[in-house]
Amino acid sequence: MSRRVVITGGAGFVGSHICDALVARGDHVVAVDNLCTGRLTNLAQLSGNPHFDFIEADVSRELAVDGPVDAVMHLASPASPPAYLRLPLESLDVGSLGTRNALELARAHGARFVLASTSEVYGDPLVHPQTEEYWGNVNPIGPRAVYDEAKRFAETLTMTYKRLYDLPIGITRIFNSFGPRIRPADGRVVSNFLVQAMSGRSLTVYGDGSQTRSFCYVDDQVRGQLAMLDSDVTGPVNLGNPTEFTMLELAELVLEIVDGASGLGIVHEPLPQDDPTRRRPDITRARELLGWEPTVDLREGLRRTYESYREEFARAEPHS
Repeated sequence: MSRRVVITGGAGFVGSHICDALVARGDHVVAVDNLCTGRLTNLAQLSGNPHFDFIEADVSRELAVDGPVDAVMHLASPASPPAYLRLPLESLDVGSLGTRNALELARAHGARFVLASTSEVYGDPLVHPQTEEYWGNVNPIGPRAVYDEAKRFAETLTMTYKRLYDLPIGITRIFNSFGPRIRPADGRVVSNFLVQAMSGRSLTVYGDGSQTRSFCYVDDQVRGQLAMLDSDVTGPVNLGNPTEFTMLELAELVLEIVDGASGLGIVHEPLPQDDPTRRRPDITRARELLGWEPTVDLREGLRRTYESYREEFARAEPHS
């Protein structure tokens, strides 16, 4: 049975891929985005599809959707450090007011609500790997807190609606997703490394490069998000790849994959304030409750992302 699903942040990186997956399986999608970081090109393939609608709106101000709503997936938010540091108040607003508006829409329709939270709620973790029971180590007055604390508040607000109104909710925590449609200038480490390598520049590694992340390819992330949507699980549930890589290992993989980049070097810059030193999800809950685990390894995901960038750059080049 098809459903009508509202996706806030639907023109963003992960949101647009979820739109594709839902439409492909026969659901009707209403994507809402103010395009502050999302791109309409991410949704071009759905233009004219009778099962897809787009509303340009700031969900922090209002979220008005006509007609039935069977589910709401709240992904709206700047997600990369350069974006949320450039838009600090907007990031705080969408985590608080935007989440409240999305929850109210779900409550008005008795719809399931899924919040896309983040591994950033764990801050610079003192527990490794991170389980959902860990409360985190976030600096509430640091520059990154505009994102970290906005997401932590969004989780609190979402759980409050469940307790007050018995709203069916689910909370996922996304760990370092990557893949096609990440803006080349997004500022996340995968896009940074790929663009630098494709431009013939040395790769910039912050600190000594020993800090780690666990990278989840977007197709795996989307499967996890849909598994949460289709379940009655409350969570929170970590959605990420439990295989951990140092930044130096990631840089070396990029240099291997990008044509002509093997001779490029690596330059080191100071580590940004409050940048987590280690990040790896425990995905026991995802496996047991959602039957989910990632299947695309980092090398294959990087290769696919690299090919998508080559195509995007080719389209952008002027033709004689």
